[in-house]
Amino acid sequence: MTDSPRADLQPLLDIMARLRSPEGCPWDRQQTHASLRRYLLEETYELLDALDEGDDAALIEELGDVLLQVVFHAQIASETGRFTMADVVDGLVRKLLRRHPHVFGDVHAEDAAAVVRTWEAIKQREKAGRETEQVASLLDGIPRHLPALLEAEKLQDRAARVGFQWDDVAGAWEKVHEELAELAQASSEEGETADAARARVAEEFGDVLFALVNVARYLNIDPEQALRATNAKFRRRFQHIEARARGQGRRLEDMTLAEMDALWEEAKE
Repeated sequence: MTDSPRADLQPLLDIMARLRSPEGCPWDRQQTHASLRRYLLEETYELLDALDEGDDAALIEELGDVLLQVVFHAQIASETGRFTMADVVDGLVRKLLRRHPHVFGDVHAEDAAAVVRTWEAIKQREKAGRETEQVASLLDGIPRHLPALLEAEKLQDRAARVGFQWDDVAGAWEKVHEELAELAQASSEEGETADAARARVAEEFGDVLFALVNVARYLNIDPEQALRATNAKFRRRFQHIEARARGQGRRLEDMTLAEMDALWEEAKE
């Protein structure tokens, strides 16, 4: 671990500028904001994996990869005089100072919930100051490229601020059962073309997922993290089946579902 009391971004900025220069890297020179979108997403998910694994070495590496994407975008913008990395850092510093008046000002916040209320109130004032004559939506500002479960949760949270929600989880559960019934009906209906039927079933399936996210909100569950945990559980159990099959000198393709299900139950134990 470095003994430096503070990080110096300048060497990283200098390297990025060199990579983008005519004498630099052909691949780096041809990148644009649009072409880098996929890499930002990939690096973010790799960072999430490192967080789940609790490996500090991996966490340091993945945080660096995400930082590289930030620096890359800032360098591209600086080449046309739009903004620089200094503008990014300065804007972030001013936002943190502005949105933490309970730390840097004279506002009192008793707990984390009060901090969140203060933060959201400040965000709304800032947003109002940027609005034009066009009427803004309460849902503005929720990124459309979030993972779908997370986007659904944020949409529902935002609508709930003005009372657009049930009094308790019972109403949310009723909605789930209603949407499940509509999905079952749509999947069994006949008379439509294949494409129309598929689109109808997909729509109803999305409604079920959206309703389940709402239940998760009432239960204070992070639906994205809950599904990630279930995915990890499935991965562990299926890999157990594979390992046991290899130990028996067998291929999964030659096993019956009942045999694989027995190994699945073994993995659960």
